[in-house]
Amino acid sequence: MSATGAGGTGAGPAEAVQAEAVQADATRAEICVVACAEAWRGDGEILAAAMGTCSILGARLARLTFEPGLLTTDGGALLTAEPVPLGAPAGPAEGWLPFRDHLWLVQNGRRHVMMGASQIDRYGNTNISAVGAWERPASQLLGVRGAPGNTICNPTSYWIPRHSTRVFVPEVDVASGLGTDRAARLGPRASRFHDLRRVVTDLGVFDFRTPDGSMRLVSVHPGVEVEEIVAATGFPLHGLAEPATGGEVPRTRPPTSAELRLIREVLDVGGLRDREVRA
Repeated sequence: MSATGAGGTGAGPAEAVQAEAVQADATRAEICVVACAEAWRGDGEILAAAMGTCSILGARLARLTFEPGLLTTDGGALLTAEPVPLGAPAGPAEGWLPFRDHLWLVQNGRRHVMMGASQIDRYGNTNISAVGAWERPASQLLGVRGAPGNTICNPTSYWIPRHSTRVFVPEVDVASGLGTDRAARLGPRASRFHDLRRVVTDLGVFDFRTPDGSMRLVSVHPGVEVEEIVAATGFPLHGLAEPATGGEVPRTRPPTSAELRLIREVLDVGGLRDREVRA
């Protein structure tokens, strides 16, 4: 099965032409940064909360380019006047964001979070709590943390830097974050504001825009074959041969020249992105 070079992440024609010229120069990590940034496209004035190097860079890149209304933080309690380069001290602050106000944004859907996951299944249920049998898990992880509230109250995406069958599993061992099936079963109290947007990995981009709410392959990163994604996923995926694509999956768009300059010369001069994603 092949993947087309049309791109499927919202780039306009002018951007696509410019991006094509730098495609060979962009690393896999830089493609992932742009794919993460695209998750916030169209969000407007909303808090962007990101976890992981490429997702943090993605949020800051989105604010510097196509989504200037995004609110970004210094990783603590300050809203930054402009995105902070990785490893640099925070610059001028736009405001103070104490924890109580942060939680208000979460509970009122004014935040779009991009979390990580130790396990994720075909309906977007995620596990960050424990791996193995409930009675005697093999590994203790973080606990559910804010995953239940995030997935019920505000838009949620995921960044997973190593796509494998250990992460993409038929069924999660513990449901920390709610997927589309569980939210539907729990009724309106859980499903009313449930909004799983996007999953970005080192291999491709996915969403849940299918009739049954299961995961769909949206685009394949340059240099990756669809067969690699299928082999690294522990469940069937939608989008592999849909009539609208003629059986071909779009390629994730690479960075434009302007985006590449911002990533390399402004946001991540030290190249931390390439430590998180190696290809």
